[in-house]
Amino acid sequence: MSEISVRLPDGNTLALPQGSTILDVANAIGPGLGKAALAGRIDGQLVDLRLPLREDVAVEIVTSKDEDGGKVIRHSAEHVMADAVKRLFPDCQIDAGRADHSEKFQYDFLVDEPFTPDDLERIEKEMQSIIAEGSAFDREVVSREEAKARFSEMGEELKLTRIDDIPDDSEITVFKHGGFQDLCRGPHVQHTKQIGAIKLTEASGTYFRGDESSHKLQRIYGTAFASKKELKAHLARLEEARKRDHRRVGTALDLYEMDPVAPGSPFYLPKGMVVYNGLIDFVRELYPKYGYQEVMTPQLCRSELFRTSGHYEMFKDDMYFFEGEDESEEIGVKATNCPGHCQIFDNRLRSYRELPLRLAEFSRLHRNERSGTLNGLARVRSFAQDDAHIFCEPDQVHAEVQAFFDMMAEIYGALGLEGVQMAVSTRPEEFLGSPEDWDVAEKTLVECVERAGFECGIKEGEAVFYAPKVEADFLDVLGRKWTLGTIQIDMALPGRFGLEYVGRDGEKHQPAMLHRAVLGSIERFMAIYIEHTAGDFPFWLSPVQVAILPISAAQHARAGEIEETLMAAGIRTEVDVRSETLGFKIREAEINKIPLSLVIGEKEVESGAVTPRLRKNKKKQFEAMALDALVEQLAFATQERRMGPLSQED
Repeated sequence: MSEISVRLPDGNTLALPQGSTILDVANAIGPGLGKAALAGRIDGQLVDLRLPLREDVAVEIVTSKDEDGGKVIRHSAEHVMADAVKRLFPDCQIDAGRADHSEKFQYDFLVDEPFTPDDLERIEKEMQSIIAEGSAFDREVVSREEAKARFSEMGEELKLTRIDDIPDDSEITVFKHGGFQDLCRGPHVQHTKQIGAIKLTEASGTYFRGDESSHKLQRIYGTAFASKKELKAHLARLEEARKRDHRRVGTALDLYEMDPVAPGSPFYLPKGMVVYNGLIDFVRELYPKYGYQEVMTPQLCRSELFRTSGHYEMFKDDMYFFEGEDESEEIGVKATNCPGHCQIFDNRLRSYRELPLRLAEFSRLHRNERSGTLNGLARVRSFAQDDAHIFCEPDQVHAEVQAFFDMMAEIYGALGLEGVQMAVSTRPEEFLGSPEDWDVAEKTLVECVERAGFECGIKEGEAVFYAPKVEADFLDVLGRKWTLGTIQIDMALPGRFGLEYVGRDGEKHQPAMLHRAVLGSIERFMAIYIEHTAGDFPFWLSPVQVAILPISAAQHARAGEIEETLMAAGIRTEVDVRSETLGFKIREAEINKIPLSLVIGEKEVESGAVTPRLRKNKKKQFEAMALDALVEQLAFATQERRMGPLSQED
């Protein structure tokens, strides 16, 4: 039997018989590693331990110490859960599991009745028994005919349609443990005892393939880790995330509400509009500094515009279209600003002297997001973006990307967002433009990121169909990664719209086009920011900045005078005149995340002074101060967009 050479991360090589598996590699390195191995990695791709190796290859062994190890454990626990459900509900059908196992697992089931909390307890207990059995996971390659025959005999009708989804040239694999088997690419752990700790978290309804006219299924979510300690820490993070959930916090702080009468479209309440407008006004005020001109394009356009842009071809299902005055006219609702901005650029022949031309817009956009994906402000059908498009000469691209980084740093700094990481998303499978042009654009963006002093990550195949992009990724307080700002080099629209400018040589040239957003969708950003701050906004952005708390009715008049003075200076203020105890009023102000409170009693009325009480810094006592001095500091903190209201505290 011929041998293959296996390269290890430390540079050493192993000679093994052709057909050896990843697990054989682990055992050859050492029995300890062989026992701990959960999966392998080849060229950055996670692979199963039982994968046979046919040629020389570089291999990494994945254990529970590796982030990918947790994914393998959760994927394996997913199969254990399906096994447990099948044991307890023999007549159920099993649909599909989850592709992303970074935090949780799931399976969809066709059952007669929805799962109850008691059912979840029984299923979790059965899972513990299966894990204790220590059954090995086995990988089997089967033909399409064998797969169909096997699952047909098992009564898994849903699974037969999933087999039809597998491309003709793809290998079909089945994973087994104990008496359970399912279609799966893997990877899976060696045996069930490597699944250290599990927890089922919830059950919900869904539809087969997301089609509301199809079977109603029941989905069970869970998570798993190598140890109980890791599981406990994760569940604590989930509880903290629940407390910070923007839907919960947004309701508690009266920021917005969602109503079935307008699915996926928020109703902003007065306090929510303070935050919404505060973000937009901040970005808008920076436009003169960074050379942007604000425009507004129509909400409704004939479909010809979207055919030209390519959105009709690539994005139609995510847009709203309706018939115009007659059957020959089709109208589209604006889902993105870029086609309209191209139209503005093309309204006359441009000169290089006008470039870069930076067009910005905040108008509402509408996308046909599926009902099952809607999630508070995080995923909506109606939204706005701090959206801009830059038309420039090709040799101006580097400077424009650097200006984007500068603008981003200024905005994120005022919002207290730190530790942003940069990555470039590269060409997806379906794209507009030529591969060669994409290669050049991707290289340009990587150079821009590195020239700006950032390490540049690569997100293979994650760009949108028309443009590679730089993504600014932010880790929130719970360690979750979110993409905020983006800048993209458009590979399609300038050519599709025939955009031209007269260059320095007197000839016509096609401009480079950049798509730029610092916050992205305002709605999505608000969802992320609410959860990151738990609604504890910077002073300048807080819906109510100061709470005035008179101790009794005798101080109401003075409280009203103070309110007038603060409001006249642009400080958002509320007076609590309820006949409640002072302690109750203070707690209410804290619950409502009001940064600063002023308690008004007899002493304050007599002296005319005020004593600030900070919600974030209860231990630090501030001396009584003249009202004018306080107003000056609060106005300065608002105008300068400071995190805290007082210079001593900020």
